[in-house]
Amino acid sequence: MLSIEPGRRSANGAGGEADSDMSDIVLQQASQSTVTADRSRALGRMALVDGIFREATRAAAVIVLVILGGVIISLVYGSWPAMRAFGFGFLVSQSWNPVTENFGALPAIYGTMMTSIIAMLIAVPVGLGIAIFLTELCPHVLRRPIGTAIELLAGIPSIIYGIWGLFVLAPFLQAHVQPVLIAAFGDIPLFSMLFAGPPYGIGILTAGFILAIMVLPFVASISRDVFETVPPVLKEAASGIGCTTWEVMRFVVMPYTRVGVIGGVMLGLGRALGETMAVTFVIGNAHKISGSLLAPGTTISATIANEFTEAVGDLYTSALIELGLILFVITFIVLAIARYMLMRIEQKSA
Repeated sequence: MLSIEPGRRSANGAGGEADSDMSDIVLQQASQSTVTADRSRALGRMALVDGIFREATRAAAVIVLVILGGVIISLVYGSWPAMRAFGFGFLVSQSWNPVTENFGALPAIYGTMMTSIIAMLIAVPVGLGIAIFLTELCPHVLRRPIGTAIELLAGIPSIIYGIWGLFVLAPFLQAHVQPVLIAAFGDIPLFSMLFAGPPYGIGILTAGFILAIMVLPFVASISRDVFETVPPVLKEAASGIGCTTWEVMRFVVMPYTRVGVIGGVMLGLGRALGETMAVTFVIGNAHKISGSLLAPGTTISATIANEFTEAVGDLYTSALIELGLILFVITFIVLAIARYMLMRIEQKSA
């Protein structure tokens, strides 16, 4: 019996160790299965969240396209009676007579294009000059205050610009600027026609000035931001070989940032084409074409804003909606041209 006890004890010890090993294996398998299950649940949650995010972004893109398509369809449907009544003649006619229901869009198209061109001729050089000054010449202490003041111009409501233009800018131009222009260019061919007539104060030129002030923050801010992206080593290298500040800007900074600058200019042009309230205050709202920039005129947005609430009859309303469709097409063409220019520039750069 005494000799058997050690064998039994050793057998019992081996069995206990085997049981312990089996328990460890079972625990490891259980923990591994638990980890695998947790990992599967986490991956499932991540896949679900990623799927929801993907579908949400896709829905947002589709919604934009649906809204754009709805706007186009609504404009075409609303303007169809005017299209059927006037045809292509609506685009080239100068008449606007609600009594006889005879409408034409040419004066509004002319005023929209002229005011936008005047605005860009003023805003682009001034905006680029401001951006160059802020990035290259301005003391560091003044860069932030001046930049903030320029950006604040973009936040002023357009009706404030209109009131200021009507009561401050227009009288100033009438008393001090327009008489000088009439006297200076009165004897020069072509210019005598552009600056002919009495100084009304209000008119296409005044509207162009107002639009230039409103567009200026966009051009200046975007140009300043893209100018700051130029690597300093490029400017330092140009300065090191003797280039002046003008030559650095012309041959280094402008070629490097021309895509961004054109984008800012086109953004400002889009703002100028669609501006309503400020232009309505100062353009004079005369539905006619005059060769003089000092004469009153109208734009598409100003015509719609002035007359939509007074439109009586389906044809009158349809003519105004067709003006909106024309403005939509003009804006689309301008953006398409800008996109094409940017593509050409990128191809040449590549």
